Amino acid sequence: MSAVLEQTAGGEAKALVTYDTHPEKYAHWRLSFDGPVATLSMDVNEEKGLRPGYRLKLNSYDLGVDIELHDALQRIRFEHPEVKVVVLTSAKERMFCSGANIYMLGLSPHSWKVNFCKFTNETRNGIEDSSRHSGLRFLAAVNGAVAGGGYELALACDEILMIDDRSSAVSLPEVPLLGVLPGTGGLTRVTDKRKVRRDLADFFCTTTEGVRAERAKQWNLVDHVAKPQGWAQAVKEHVDRLTRASGRAGGKGIALTPLQRRIDDAGYHYEHVDARIDRAARTVTITVKGPAQAQPSGLDGIHAAGMAWWPLAMARELDDAILMLRTNDLEIGTWLLKTRGDAGAVLAVDKVLAANARDWFVNETIGMLRRTLARLDVSPRTIYAVVDQESCFAGTLAELALAADRSYMLHLPDDAAAAPRIVLSEANFGAYPMVNGWTRIQTRFCGEQAPVDAARKHVGEPLAAEAAAGLGLVTFTPDDLDWEDEVRIAIEERASQSPDALTGLEANLRFPVAETMETRIFGRLTAWQNWIFNRPNAVGEEGALKVFGKGAKAKFNWERV
Repeated sequence: MSAVLEQTAGGEAKALVTYDTHPEKYAHWRLSFDGPVATLSMDVNEEKGLRPGYRLKLNSYDLGVDIELHDALQRIRFEHPEVKVVVLTSAKERMFCSGANIYMLGLSPHSWKVNFCKFTNETRNGIEDSSRHSGLRFLAAVNGAVAGGGYELALACDEILMIDDRSSAVSLPEVPLLGVLPGTGGLTRVTDKRKVRRDLADFFCTTTEGVRAERAKQWNLVDHVAKPQGWAQAVKEHVDRLTRASGRAGGKGIALTPLQRRIDDAGYHYEHVDARIDRAARTVTITVKGPAQAQPSGLDGIHAAGMAWWPLAMARELDDAILMLRTNDLEIGTWLLKTRGDAGAVLAVDKVLAANARDWFVNETIGMLRRTLARLDVSPRTIYAVVDQESCFAGTLAELALAADRSYMLHLPDDAAAAPRIVLSEANFGAYPMVNGWTRIQTRFCGEQAPVDAARKHVGEPLAAEAAAGLGLVTFTPDDLDWEDEVRIAIEERASQSPDALTGLEANLRFPVAETMETRIFGRLTAWQNWIFNRPNAVGEEGALKVFGKGAKAKFNWERV
């Protein structure tokens, strides 16, 4: 189940959303395999919404549907390395997907809508990430009408094949129908990815009728069309071609074992990650631990370790903690990142990752780390790294400090041996690009190359506070006399400021200078969802989202603001 009642230590039952499931529990997707081809058929059970109050008609989706999609993609990545092509299609006749469920959006609070859009964005970005880095190819076999978020799902695929049955159409009808904008990258992918001419895109995004197959192909909204009588053959031909073009070559799959997570009043607890919440201070301390035991260095040992291999196990746990906090703990606005462990052990794992990156399982592990760190980057929370004694910000774990909005590193002028160190590895210079296409060190220096080159000269060197500050790798370095007060005051000051303003501030500062399709999607999401989704024209009593399906017409305030 994706929504569960978890019993807290105090005895109270608290409704939480969790993000783990299993194909045997799927209510909305059918996952099947045929050699190098995986087929994901959307078959939404309209009676099984994640929350009560709406029905998922016409293959519309809510967060629960996308949680299953995310799980299915993870299983394809890790359990089925033989798969080269994923076909996304519908099990419903004449209906591919009508998009996000409008009644769910109308009933949901603002925070739920924004979190929902962000997770679905990340899932679609993950499809493109696997195509870019793992050689997986994705074909959207659009075998019926497709609208809104359904088309956005198709847009995330490498190619779109649409049925030409004289009635099915593709549309992004959010503006005319709902008074909002496509929330999971629709506008941006139409222009940036598919290069649809802006005048055609303007018409397309302001009409409810949509565009049928032949015109959709002419306008580059889809890649291919096929008549119903030739549909199956067309799907096969395109799958065969994409299979030949895929560079993915794997061996025996590795089971995606369930996460071991403990939930109590204090937060979320795992083997390698601990998220401890201070509700009074509205903070959570996320402590990530390095390897506790020696890690395998050869491929046989790595494959035998499977999901227990430290870099993968840690990434899965951190990813889950981020999602749990984002969804269930909205008032916990400041995330304090700490690390523990042996820097040498982390650096040894980094070398193993780099040396074996061509292996399918190691490559997928690097991908999991990359996507988890990217999820951290776009999380709407203040992120501070606290580099204290016993810290282990080394190599891959140093990415956490580089991802932070600020970092505080303890300076011990009278006890150099006990002082914490930061250690960079080659992984910090390309293994985990952000969604802007830059490394976190490049992003830190706004694309200036000289400080990046200076930092790279110190790879493998344990850097104490003064050296790390001199290279620009940390923000402040209080000594032991000022440490507790300076960190405490910084946290308290941040917690006293407007969460709305901080969300806008962080979204603007985290991806400076360079823009990509992904940064434009997340930047627009922050701006338009937080504004348009709060406006009476969308969510007022007579707004478009509120009156949808009730036979009434929305009443708009006609002022342009």
